[in-house]
Amino acid sequence: MSHPLRCRCGALTGVVSQPRKASRGLCYCKDCQAFARYLGNPDTVLDEMGGTDVVATLGKYISFTSGTDRLACLSLTDRGLLRWYASCCSTPIGNTLRNFRVPYVGLVHTCLGTSAAIEASFGPVRMRVNTRSAKGHPKSMPLSQAAALLRFVPTVLLARLDGSFKTTPFFTAEGTSVVKRKVLTSTELATVRNVV
Repeated sequence: MSHPLRCRCGALTGVVSQPRKASRGLCYCKDCQAFARYLGNPDTVLDEMGGTDVVATLGKYISFTSGTDRLACLSLTDRGLLRWYASCCSTPIGNTLRNFRVPYVGLVHTCLGTSAAIEASFGPVRMRVNTRSAKGHPKSMPLSQAAALLRFVPTVLLARLDGSFKTTPFFTAEGTSVVKRKVLTSTELATVRNVV
């Protein structure tokens, strides 16, 4: 069974197959917070402690069915993650490493529907990471986090070994991003990072 993916305005749509092979977590890092601020919708992306609900999956499980011309990409810094979003309505889609040989994709909840639908497909939050940047003190989840990583990391390694990392809607067969990425200027970065 697959799970629908769409931007807020519905121009960019797709599906996530194998949702039960994904792992769900909350990331409190300053970069995820800055990404939400840059797109102008931190209140709909971040929870009360500054966390982003992220579904960790593989690129081969994601396919876009319409609106790929709306897919955009940015990096907060020249060496940063590739952060994908829908240019039509500034909906965060997900994050990937710059090296497509590591097939990890962290889908942001904003493109996956309601909290109830996300939990029904992907299960509950099993980890909280980068909690030092949280606005508060999120509870740690050491046991479920370890279990989630032990289950997910081998799928990433297997995709690297069997070559299925090449199946991704975010990169060409040669490993370049399907759209040109924008790198924030130092002024833009300072603006979105220095918000209290």
